[in-house]
Amino acid sequence: MTISVRLNGAERPVDAATVAALVAELAIPGAPRGLAVAVNGAVVPRTRWAACELKSGDAIEIVRATQGG
Repeated sequence: MTISVRLNGAERPVDAATVAALVAELAIPGAPRGLAVAVNGAVVPRTRWAACELKSGDAIEIVRATQGG
């Protein structure tokens, strides 16, 4: 089932039902290493990604840690 979420500030349809499925759907190179995810302003620990269900209208922020300066 496709839902509409706000991903990093942009509306986007996704098929994922959980944070873990969303990260897999986005196929972010090197993921999940170095990623942080927040849903509706609350950081979701990686250990909870598979249990964190997404619903239409959720605001999701995904950030990646990088090295350098």
